[in-house]
Amino acid sequence: MEEMTRSEVNKIWENLTIADNFIFQKVMRKKRLCKRFIEKILHIKIRKIMFPETEKGINVRRDSKSVRLDVYVEDDKGTLYDIEMQTTDYADPAELPKRTRYYQAMMDMDVLNKGEFYTKLRKTYIIFICTFDPFDRNLSQYTFRETCAEDATLEMGDETTKIFLNSKGKREGIDSDLAAFLDYIEGKAPKGKFTETIANEVEVAKENKEMKVEYMTYYMELRRSEERGMEKGMEKGMEKGMEKGMEKGRQEGRWTTLAELVREGVLTLKEAAKKAGMSEENFRKLVVH
Repeated sequence: MEEMTRSEVNKIWENLTIADNFIFQKVMRKKRLCKRFIEKILHIKIRKIMFPETEKGINVRRDSKSVRLDVYVEDDKGTLYDIEMQTTDYADPAELPKRTRYYQAMMDMDVLNKGEFYTKLRKTYIIFICTFDPFDRNLSQYTFRETCAEDATLEMGDETTKIFLNSKGKREGIDSDLAAFLDYIEGKAPKGKFTETIANEVEVAKENKEMKVEYMTYYMELRRSEERGMEKGMEKGMEKGMEKGMEKGRQEGRWTTLAELVREGVLTLKEAAKKAGMSEENFRKLVVH
């Protein structure tokens, strides 16, 4: 790893916040914090939670699109929770709702064994923490369940819930600690015991040398992906005898890496677009694809 790259990674590491996927996942691995976080969103009490896997990956078929869930939790009643930090505001408003639909399907396929009755499907909650307003209604929390179009008081009873938290929304109708947490995501000073505890865990994580090495290894792998993209582009350019193709390969490889960093929550869309030398709108198209 070149010295310049090491300095770059160090700088990125120092600037990581709770809104970055890597840090968010590490902090939410603290059972007491994750448990309290879920309780505050859903206004329920949970006896205990478990983490079936460090980072849940689901791939039902070899030719299907796999998913990797940020924070995958199971409680003592068998209810499943998927919590995702989302910092990319996609141009297509259907992107996140459709993603929750796919995540739901994959989670159901993962837990239901062949020959089992559908009643064995678990109660599930998919929670997206967004640093933007996904529905432009200025709410801090959007909760969706399957209801009857003719009678909104009638729920279908499939026991699936999708929740979107919005750090930009008005702080009305939500738990005060949850409101403070959303303010903290926005860069405000932590307030209240719950958010102060989270902020402390963020600092503890950033002081952990093993975590830093893990992050740098992850970042280096993205760099290697960039280099592979450059090599492919250069090979293609050389086959055509075009120097332009070589430069295009370098550029596309860098764009690919920056887009991946945005998807993983390492960089914001604005930061990545600036590094790529293009508008946020144009770079957003790269992230979506």
